[in-house]
Amino acid sequence: MLITGASSGLGEQIAYEAAKQGASVILTARRSDRLHIVAGRCRELSGTEAWCYQLDLGNPEQVARVLDTIIKDVGRIDVLVNNAGFGLFAEAVDTPDEVTEQMFRVNVVSLIQITRQLAAEMKNAGSGHVINIASQAGKIATPKSAVYAATKFAVRGYSNALRLELKPFGINVTCVNIGPMHTDFFNHADPGGSYLTRIERWVLDPKAVAKKVVDCMLTDRREINLPRMMEIGARLYVLFPRIGDYITSTLFNRK
Repeated sequence: MLITGASSGLGEQIAYEAAKQGASVILTARRSDRLHIVAGRCRELSGTEAWCYQLDLGNPEQVARVLDTIIKDVGRIDVLVNNAGFGLFAEAVDTPDEVTEQMFRVNVVSLIQITRQLAAEMKNAGSGHVINIASQAGKIATPKSAVYAATKFAVRGYSNALRLELKPFGINVTCVNIGPMHTDFFNHADPGGSYLTRIERWVLDPKAVAKKVVDCMLTDRREINLPRMMEIGARLYVLFPRIGDYITSTLFNRK
């Protein structure tokens, strides 16, 4: 199983949960020192091998090179978890073009690049599972997250089409739409640190989310949507968009 963004947060917890169930994990992230620590813990939990590869998803040439190396070193990959990504809370008109381009490169383009190559390998094998970590922001866009929400809407659209294309080949695709979690994500997205405090009752535990993700592996689960209240809000938003706009700009506008 290959996990991107595995050096901390949800990716790290998915690695541990999978290792507990005996999975051999392949971990990628930019922070090589952290990756080696996580890989060591996975070996202890699984009693089997764990690999780690330093990877900057903002560098397409490096992505292609590292993927080739992984396939040569490890061989068949049964499960791909596209977890890596970043965001920045800022008004759309105040978001620099270079930030927009980098966010799409990391959150969307690299995800597609990795999936394209590994899904082709899965098709040859006749089985596999692609799990894309998206966001509730890909269902309801809120103020100060226009670009981030756009990337997650893209991930959901890609996942939905990919699911239909790969189903005839025995490959499942699951989109995980999660709300805010206690992870390092907000160190970059919200340097002031006030957002999580304001929405504390909705903040998810990455360990609990990781268990749900691992439990769905190699099943035909279409989506995982957390927390429940945000998912209810997302469904109501589709039915009552004007009311949804009002609630989103007031109740959910906590950035």
